[in-house]
Amino acid sequence: MSFKKLLFLFIVVPLLELALFMALADTISLPVTLAIIIITGALGAYLAKKQGSLALRNFKQALGSGQLPHVEATDGILILVAGAVLLTPGFLTDAVGFALLVPQARALVRGRLVTYMKQHIHTSVSGMPSSAVEQATPREMKPARGRVVSEEV
Repeated sequence: MSFKKLLFLFIVVPLLELALFMALADTISLPVTLAIIIITGALGAYLAKKQGSLALRNFKQALGSGQLPHVEATDGILILVAGAVLLTPGFLTDAVGFALLVPQARALVRGRLVTYMKQHIHTSVSGMPSSAVEQATPREMKPARGRVVSEEV
C-alpha cells in the first residue's frame, strides 16, 4: 500500500469521522449521537456474526460438493472487514461496514477485488513463463521434477 493511501486511511478518515461526529452531536445532541454509535456497533456486530456464519456454512457446502470455495472465502474475508469497521466508532466506517454486509454490494466489491488481484498476482509453473501458464492445458503444466499430481480446477 502506498504512503498516500496509508496517510488517507490513518489521518484523513479519522478527521472526517471526528468532524461528522461533532456536527451530528451539535445538531441532535451528544447523548443521542453516542447512542447511535453504540447501537450501530452492536447491530453491526450481530449482523456480521450472522452473515459470517452463513458464509462459513456456504464455504463448507462448497468444499463438501468438491467445488473451489473462492467466492465463499472472499465473502468471509469481506464480512470480517465489515465487522471490524463496524466496531470502529464512526459514521463513515459504519456506512462501509453495513454496505459490505449487503450481499449485492459485497459481490460488487468482490468483483473489483478479483480484477485487482488478477492484475497484480502472476502465476507461474516451473519451466513455463507466466504468459504460457494462462494458455496451457493441464498436461503441459507438469512440474519439472518430482511427483506429478493431476487435478482439474
